[in-house]
Amino acid sequence: MSSHQHRQDREELRELLLQYNNLKAGRGHSFIEEDGFERIIDHFDDKEQFNLALEAVDFALERYPYSAMMLIRKADLLISLRRYHEALNILNEAEIFDNQDTSLYILRTDAFLALDMQEKAAELLEDAIQKFEGDEKVDLLFELADVYDDYENFEKVFDCLKVILEIDPANEEALYKICFWTDFTGRNEESIRLHQQIIEEFPYNELAWFNLGAAYQGLKLYEKAIDAYQYAVAIDEKFDFAYRNMGDAFIKLRKFKEAIEVLEKVLELAMPENVIYEAIGHCYDRLGNFAQARFHYKKASHMDPEDSQLHFKIACTYMNEESWANAIKILEVALKVHKMQPEYNLAMGKCYMALGNFEEAISYLGIVVRVRPKNSRGWIEMLKCFYVGEMFEEGLQYTYFALEHLESKPIFHYYKSLFLFALGKSREALASLESGMNSNPKLIRQFLELNPTFLQHQQVIEIIARHKKKKLK
Repeated sequence: MSSHQHRQDREELRELLLQYNNLKAGRGHSFIEEDGFERIIDHFDDKEQFNLALEAVDFALERYPYSAMMLIRKADLLISLRRYHEALNILNEAEIFDNQDTSLYILRTDAFLALDMQEKAAELLEDAIQKFEGDEKVDLLFELADVYDDYENFEKVFDCLKVILEIDPANEEALYKICFWTDFTGRNEESIRLHQQIIEEFPYNELAWFNLGAAYQGLKLYEKAIDAYQYAVAIDEKFDFAYRNMGDAFIKLRKFKEAIEVLEKVLELAMPENVIYEAIGHCYDRLGNFAQARFHYKKASHMDPEDSQLHFKIACTYMNEESWANAIKILEVALKVHKMQPEYNLAMGKCYMALGNFEEAISYLGIVVRVRPKNSRGWIEMLKCFYVGEMFEEGLQYTYFALEHLESKPIFHYYKSLFLFALGKSREALASLESGMNSNPKLIRQFLELNPTFLQHQQVIEIIARHKKKKLK
């Protein structure tokens, strides 16, 4: 709007307000037309001076008592003032003069929802929808979708949006919303059929292609999802959400180079986000390029320094490079945020074990088994640490604890055997090894990895050979 037009509108409003004040004061015989009153009401409404707006409506109704529009405005203001029952009475009056205004039904719905009468609101709209066609029907369907959302009938939210798109296939608001509700309700097959129909009619609708891709992705049909996203970005090359979802689909297919390419496109098109840097870091991690993975994890971490998981992922890149001291420094940062997190303590234990600091390693691994006594990983790493650190008495004692907590898992019979051999108790060691082999003979590999010299131990070889013969039979 030009400054001249704006100035003219302001002058007209000032003149209207002057006339209105004269009318209220009983000065002169000012006459204000209905649309003039509407502007005065809008003025007070915009300033959230609802009582003054309501007063202006009452003045207007004295002069235009059969105005459905003024009655509807009054009901709207009463709802703003939380006078819901009064608003419903006014709407009943307005309906006598005009029952074809959708605002009647929308405002009634607002009042019913405010009074916690969701089913009444839904019933009202379901009836009203039958009376209208085209844009008015679409408006009421959106309102009905919100009512169903309000009382958590999510399947019907999807149904409303589906009907809207059957009436108006290119409706942007419905296309945006149905993507979320498809994912939420899991109605991916229906969404695929619906969007395929829309695309037949509107082949250059990028939102329809995007929603088709998202529905395929919901069914884990990643190749088809990628094809749909590629159509979306061919139509709109700046469609960053399509690139983002495509990146996720490539990751699911383990196509990490392709994922990096499209995720970098997201960084070009949209504001940088830590989740995108993290996803790129993950791709480089899986490709074994730990320096680049670390670079992107650090970028993500700078954007969200309180995310301890990012520090942990940076530490893991150092661990993969056997840079134990650097990993420890980063893990210390993660542990400041979440001191008892088992995963971080487990990693810290592994680092100290690799550096030969077994006592420090055990202190961290001890936290893991205290926090998660039913998880075997912590126990296995702790027992490994005792064995490598030649703390055989303590190790044997902890195998009993592990067997107690984890209901005699076979792996701990193997560890028990290792410690018993180390303590010179060969008969008991062979009995434990036999127990392990009876339960799960495949775990013998882990036993031999810790001490390959057992392949020269005659009785150990005999036990292994005997179980191989059993398997062949």
